[in-house]
Order: sequence, then C-alpha cells, then structure tokens
Amino acid sequence: MTERRRRGLRSSAAALLANERQGLIREELAFIGTCDVCGQVRGKGVPATELADRPHRGVGWTPTNVMINAFGIIGQTPFGALGDVMMVPDHSAEIRIDYEDGGPIEHLVLADIREADGSPWSCCPREFLRLALARLEKLGGLRLLAGFEQEFVYTGVEAQGGNRYWIDAFRRQGSFGEAYVAALRQAGLEPETFLAEFGVRQYEVTCAPALGLAAADQAIFIRELARATAHRFGHRATFSPILDPDGVGNGVHIHVSLRDREGRPVTFDPERPYRLSAVAEQFTAGILHHMPALCAVTAPSTISYIRMTPNRWAPTIANVGVQDRAASLRICPTFAGPGSDPARQFNIEYRPADAAASPYLALGAVVQAGCEGIEKAMRLPSPEEAERSAKPLPRSLEQALELLEATAEAKGWFGETLLDAYLKHKRSEIAVVEKLSPAEQCERYAQLY
Repeated sequence: MTERRRRGLRSSAAALLANERQGLIREELAFIGTCDVCGQVRGKGVPATELADRPHRGVGWTPTNVMINAFGIIGQTPFGALGDVMMVPDHSAEIRIDYEDGGPIEHLVLADIREADGSPWSCCPREFLRLALARLEKLGGLRLLAGFEQEFVYTGVEAQGGNRYWIDAFRRQGSFGEAYVAALRQAGLEPETFLAEFGVRQYEVTCAPALGLAAADQAIFIRELARATAHRFGHRATFSPILDPDGVGNGVHIHVSLRDREGRPVTFDPERPYRLSAVAEQFTAGILHHMPALCAVTAPSTISYIRMTPNRWAPTIANVGVQDRAASLRICPTFAGPGSDPARQFNIEYRPADAAASPYLALGAVVQAGCEGIEKAMRLPSPEEAERSAKPLPRSLEQALELLEATAEAKGWFGETLLDAYLKHKRSEIAVVEKLSPAEQCERYAQLY
C-alpha cells in the first residue's frame, strides 16, 4: 500500500479512533460467522489465537438463531428454545485484512453449522449449497463455476443525478475504491472491475469466478469488505435492493457455467440454439421452469419486488434472452481477441436476485432447479417463442413464497425442516413491514443491508 493511500485511510479513520485511548493493550479477535437465511452474517468473536482449535470444537449456536429475520425479530419458530448446534469454522473460507490505519484487523472465518455429534445440521446454509453441488456432480461429473456481480450505494459521495458511468462519479468516491480493491486482493480474491453504476451514488464490483462453494463464500467477502472499507472512511456501503421506490435498485447478477471433472468448460456449443451445449440447455431450462418459485429465495425481501418492476432494466418475466439486460436469464456474449477462448468466457447470467438473499441459498436453489432440468431433459423455447411462452415473475414476496411452497420439488431441495423454517422466517419479515409505505419499507431495509 502506498504512503498516499495510508495517509488517506488514517485520515478517514481518525473520527472512528478519536475516542479510543492510544496505547491500550489489544488482542486480535476473529469473527466466526454464518451468512444466514436473510443474507446477514451473524456469529461470535473469539481470540484469534484460539482459531486453530475451533474446527475441533466449534462455537456454540442455537437452532432458533436461524429464525432471526432481517429486522432482528424472531417470529414463529419451529425450534423454540430447545437444542444446541455449533458453528465450525472452515479455514478455506477465511480472510484477514490489515487496513494499516491503526484500526482493528478485519478477520472473518465462515462456518458450517453442525449438530453436537459433528453431523451437518439440516438448516445450515452452506450445507444446502453443498448438497446441490453434490447432486450436480452426480450428473456426469459436472461442476459449477460462478461469480456474483454486485451493486451497492456508497454514502461517501454526494447524491448527484445524471452521472451514469461517468468518470466524475468514479473520481468522487476518492480513495474508497482503491482501499476496497486492495482489501479484496489481500483476501485472495481477483478484482476485475469497480465502476460507478447507473444509480445515484451507486457502484458495482466484480471479481473472478470461483468453483462451487467458494463462489458463495466470495460473494459474502465482497459484500462485507465493501462495508468494512466504507466503515473505515466513516461511511456506509449498502446493498439494500432499492433505496427509493422511484429510484434505481441494487441487483445481484449470478453468472454460472458448467465444467467437467478435469475443469474443461462444457457450456458452449456454437452450433446449437443459444450457443448452449445440450446439457447446458437442460440446466438452463430447469432454472427457467422454476424461476417464479426461485424468486422467493433469490429476491427474498418485500422491496425486491419494488425493484423488479417494468422500465428499470430489472426482470419481470421468466424469460431467456441473448445479450438482453432485461431478461431474467441472459446468455452472455463472448469477445474475440488474441488467445481468447469463447468456451471459457461463455456463461449464463441469472438476474432476478439481490443481496437480501443468502448467496448459499440463492446459488443452491438455482443449482437444484438446473439439476431438475438435466434429469428431466428439459428444453428451452426457441428464441422466437421465448417471449410468448414466458411466465410472469411474482409481484410480491408473499406471492413468491406461495409459489415456492406449492413447488413439489422444493421439499426435496430444502428438506422439510429447512423449507418450513424458511417460509416462517420470511413471513415474519413481511409482517414487520406490511403496513409501511414503499418508501418506509425502503428506509427500513436500507438501515440493515
């Protein structure tokens, strides 16, 4: 890190450190956490010196904690006050970031939730994704490469309209972007783009995709490091689905492609419709078929459905489109160039998603739907039929939950316990905000994401 960037961070952190007494003895803490049903990271801090022992004994957790909704409320719970589970840290999903500003180390380790005997807990979000990936692996040794393209609003710039993708909007975020990208790099991620987006004070970040479970882990690190970096500057990075009912929303676009056991791409076939291989077409068709119900998991807040309305470049129907940024499933382009490999570039973009979702549940549900498509040899409609045959996406979270509950296959994806818990959890969230105006709902969610 350059001296100029160090000075910028130290200056920005001054307000945060002003009340700290200098020279106090300190011991580094690590946060062992899980990204729960509402996409928020919860857990416990432990002395960093004890981390090596924690994979053997974990940290205690309570089953009903999974029922804490976005607003910190436990509604109806199937677990009551009974039971004990433990969070077991996975050191392959660990980041330790020193911002070199005199503040505490940002040390986060993501965890699996397990029963007391060490077996997976039925409501562990990471296990939900792991089971979906195992199902995909059984279908001819297929593996998933995925990346999460995420949008957020950074409060450290003045709210100016009309500066879409403008260099001035890029410039006005100051050193935040540099510090953020440096933190991502220190975390072992590969930052690809950081840009001023279409909305007021809105930015977007992408990193190189990852295989399987690591893709969802990375999605969490990308979010939490944006928040951590903004905090160092005395500001916030909010990933809330939409901040103003009349404004532009923050989406999460999930890019997926298939690999074989040797890591070779198997999604691309330039001779077939949509340039999708036979197995990729089936996988995509399964996602398309189940998309209205998937929205309950991938767009799981009441304000998600304010964002997903016409004329926002947000999806409103379950359709597939080639290079169409209004489509729910976008067939992404490939670009020619020296040494370029279209098969490795080629991917499918799932668009009706946002950061109110747990990346594990969102990606796991998409994979499960894709597996249904492979197992049942589903086909996509022809490009000419795609718009005519498209089903509407739900217009509210409650409607999406009803569709998920009515989907027979969903019980197999989630298991009865997790599906019941998920539906209760999300309905308790609806109850908190159902009497609020759209603007009031946006304000409540903006405080949390």
